[in-house]
Amino acid sequence: MQIKFEQFVTASMLGHQDAPPRSNGELLFQIDWESRAFGVAIALSKKGHYEWEDFRQELIVSIAEWEANHCQDDPNWDYYQRWLLALERLVCELDLIDIEELETRTQQLLKPNF
Repeated sequence: MQIKFEQFVTASMLGHQDAPPRSNGELLFQIDWESRAFGVAIALSKKGHYEWEDFRQELIVSIAEWEANHCQDDPNWDYYQRWLLALERLVCELDLIDIEELETRTQQLLKPNF
């Protein structure tokens, strides 16, 4: 269930190039990490670490970079990869985490749990 800030965030993106994928009006996440990345970006903004518009602009840049290097119907398009790249760039730019720590934590998450 979305609360007011989350409603603002998703509504502010409707009809724009940075709008998240939807199915029957609901946000569409294919893999667990997508919803987590979505939630982290919203939570950091809600907590005041950055303005939502700053994240949106970083996302728009990330999408534009992909579009400049790929055909529009390229099957490799992944909205949440662009989302994650925008989030990574912004949190590193704002020194919320340094790139080395981000890489270390990413590798820890990618390790298989045996």
